[in-house]
Amino acid sequence: MIKIAPSILAADPLNLERDVRRAEEAGCDWLHIDVMDAHFVPNLAYSPKVVRRLKEATSLPLDVHLMMDHPETLAECFLDAGADILTIHAEADTDPLKLTEMIHRAGAKAGIALKPGTPAEAVLPLLGQAELILAMTVEPGFGGQKLDESVVDKIRQLRDTGWQGWIEADGGIKEDNIARLFDAGLDVAVMGTALFREKDMRPAVERMHQMIRKSEA
Repeated sequence: MIKIAPSILAADPLNLERDVRRAEEAGCDWLHIDVMDAHFVPNLAYSPKVVRRLKEATSLPLDVHLMMDHPETLAECFLDAGADILTIHAEADTDPLKLTEMIHRAGAKAGIALKPGTPAEAVLPLLGQAELILAMTVEPGFGGQKLDESVVDKIRQLRDTGWQGWIEADGGIKEDNIARLFDAGLDVAVMGTALFREKDMRPAVERMHQMIRKSEA
């Protein structure tokens, strides 16, 4: 069954702990945390301190996505704060091999993210260094965008390489497209507004799983 990872970017910042509890009670699998430097993407969020507090507040694995030009400057801080998975961008100005080695030394899983316009080929040399590939299905930086349908083919292409690790997608995922993404090879669905806008997340999560079961039938 596909993993559901609610993105706290869509949570209420004044009631973050409450919304994390809602995600737990709904049966979500991971908690997705976008870290933005206001340069690689035109937005700013979240600090290692937020990750540390979330680590204290939840037992859900923390899936931390560094949308940064120079992720090496803060990667160790986020690992120390409790990131269970740390994802960097293939487009970032950094040495991905060096950084994935650091992530693994800290006992965390390493991920490589691709923007919608970056071809799957860009990540192929790094497949042996990561446990997760994140295919952005919207331009990173803001929630509430519509899914870029061309990324569905990219997910299929990544799976067709024989990749056995997690394939994650983030952006515009909802009930009417999650089954299509699953059929293409998706393992982890990052969802923001589609979950946090619901008064009760559990029925929404159950509907997502039902869509997947129908797809498998």
